[in-house]
Amino acid sequence: MVAVGVAWAEVTDNMFPTSNTSPFCVKGMHTTPCQTDNRDVSYYMDSSGEFMLEATDRTDVQNVMANQYAPTDLVIAYDSTPVFSGSGETDIVYQEGSAGISDSADGMAWCDALGGDMVDCDQQVVRIRGNGYYTPSLVCHETGHAVGLQHGNVASPQISRTDPALGCMKTPTGGTTTLGANNRGHINNTY
Repeated sequence: MVAVGVAWAEVTDNMFPTSNTSPFCVKGMHTTPCQTDNRDVSYYMDSSGEFMLEATDRTDVQNVMANQYAPTDLVIAYDSTPVFSGSGETDIVYQEGSAGISDSADGMAWCDALGGDMVDCDQQVVRIRGNGYYTPSLVCHETGHAVGLQHGNVASPQISRTDPALGCMKTPTGGTTTLGANNRGHINNTY
């Protein structure tokens, strides 16, 4: 948590929207990440059907949410009875599978239900390929997109997508499992 009056050492602005992205949240796969609709973030992990997460993948999501995102100003809570339409939708729904993911991507996040503002989304979907792709670093990365964090090439100023200052938002994500100071600062400043 960033204390009042204490600034963090911002490297780049990679919180949606930046001067290098559209200022509007758009619903659908293969779109620019949006911000979640408020600081209270509920999440659900598909527990049956085509997009069910395996036990080890569920553990990765729980650990990333508890150890990377809960220490920020976001209020993280698991939703065992998810809501998929109407008001009060579950904020992030985690899935495992490759449907809709390009062959060059290990996972993706997208807005499934627009929020009430031009920059926010009421429900985000995070889908990561199965068979070893569900890793803490990739969960941290795709969750970052679900709360509005973006890659370095669309940050302002633009930086390399591999810059270590991006923490788990760098690409490729391998090795770095931490959110990083720049991302924590933007989350706390936004929410």
